[in-house]
Amino acid sequence: MRVLLVSDLHYTLKQFDWVLNAADHYDLVVIAGDHLDISSAVAIPAQTTVILTYLRRLRAKTGLIVCSGNHDLDARDDAGEKFTKWILQARRYGVPTDDESIVMHDTLFTICPWWDGPENCAKVGAQIERDSRKAKNRWIWVYHAPPDGSPTSWVGQKHFGDTQLGEWIAHYAPDMVITGHIHQSPFRQGGSWVDQIGNTWIFNPGRQIGPCPTHIVIDTEASAALWFSLAGAEVLPLDRPLTRPVSELTELPVWLRPQYPGSDRSPAGIRPRADEAGSPGLRPPCPSGPADPRTGSSDPPDRS
Repeated sequence: MRVLLVSDLHYTLKQFDWVLNAADHYDLVVIAGDHLDISSAVAIPAQTTVILTYLRRLRAKTGLIVCSGNHDLDARDDAGEKFTKWILQARRYGVPTDDESIVMHDTLFTICPWWDGPENCAKVGAQIERDSRKAKNRWIWVYHAPPDGSPTSWVGQKHFGDTQLGEWIAHYAPDMVITGHIHQSPFRQGGSWVDQIGNTWIFNPGRQIGPCPTHIVIDTEASAALWFSLAGAEVLPLDRPLTRPVSELTELPVWLRPQYPGSDRSPAGIRPRADEAGSPGLRPPCPSGPADPRTGSSDPPDRS
């Protein structure tokens, strides 16, 4: 199974276009929350209409899973807790989303909503507990916020992760947790796009400016994960424990090369990583853009 993972597109339509154009090359696309941007001048109802159109078009091309993030909240339940109502409309296009579980390619995906209070937190816990009892070859959670204390939740001065998620990971030990939320963690010293807690892999692609989103490619058959950004590209074997530093990607896998027409092994040439001048690395297969990929916002969790 070849999976394209993105998150925190925040109504950046050129990045949604990039995902739509890339989707044909993957068995599954996962968007791990924050489809909308609450700071945008575009009204939320208009944003949801546009994003649902993108989700419909993506689902017509390949498998698609989406969860909600804190920017996606648009309603309150009977307990007064915020939740994402609009994203449930994606189900009519065959898109699994919040509160659902689905088996794809022998993998059980547990799709968790952004929870805003104790009642919805308890519902997520019950969802995970139910899925823990199901037969499965591989178990992947889609959950917007990364766990607290992980490099995937590091913003440079402190962690802004989800404490409850860390407790669930310790108890249930899924194979992978696909997250987002913390934009800068892959770009900060001490942060990363990947972590391993016990035997559980944690992924957070981060966020960058420009038309190409930071993204992670997971190839389960090759037991590999690849991360692409304007700052560089890295590759990680998934069939052995995590070691740091993560290796730079110096050559694209053969199956990825058709995604970037006109390229051979290196779609944009070889250049040093921004933080390791003089060290050769693969410039990621993204359109050229500003040198600094960081957005400048930490977007910490808000459970209030």
